[in-house]
Amino acid sequence: MSDNIELESKAIDTESTEELIEEDHTFEDSKKIINEIIVELFNNIMMIEEKAVRMRGISDLSMSEIHAIDAIGIGEEGKMMSEVAEELHITMGTLTATMTKLEKKGYAKREKDPTDRRVVLASLTRKGELANKIHKNFHDEMIDRVMIDLDLHEDKILIRSLRNINEFFIKEYLAD
Repeated sequence: MSDNIELESKAIDTESTEELIEEDHTFEDSKKIINEIIVELFNNIMMIEEKAVRMRGISDLSMSEIHAIDAIGIGEEGKMMSEVAEELHITMGTLTATMTKLEKKGYAKREKDPTDRRVVLASLTRKGELANKIHKNFHDEMIDRVMIDLDLHEDKILIRSLRNINEFFIKEYLAD
C-alpha cells in the first residue's frame, strides 16, 4: 500500500464532518468530531512529519534524532546537555545515546564548556544545521496551511484553544 493511500484511508470523512459543522448538531456531536480530529492528528502527524523530512533528503535520522537536533538548535556556543534533555522530557542517558548516534552520523557534537569543565555542551554541525532547517521548513509549511483560511479573530480562537489543550495535558500528565 502506498503512503498516499495509507494516509487517505486513515483520514476522517471530511465531507460528513463539514456537513455536521454547517448544520445544527448537539454538544455530543461536537465532542465526537473534535475527538476524531485530535486522535487522527496525533496518530498521523509523526508519520507525516517523518515522511516529509525523508522526501526532503533526510533519510538517515529517526524522528527522536530530528527532535533532538531541533532542541539543540542553532547557536555557536552550544546548549547544555541537561537543558536539551529537559526540553525533550528525556533522561540524560537517553540523550547521551541519541547524541552518540548524531555524532556518528555527523549531525552534532559535544564539547566541554571552557568555563566549567563539568558541563557538556551540545551543538550542531553544518549538516545538523541543514537538517534543522529542513525540519523547520516542514513546520512552517504546516502552520501556513493551518492558517491560510483563518482571519485574525479565528487565529486568536485557534491559539487559545490549542494553548488550553496543551496546558491541560501538561497539568494532567507532565506535572511533577
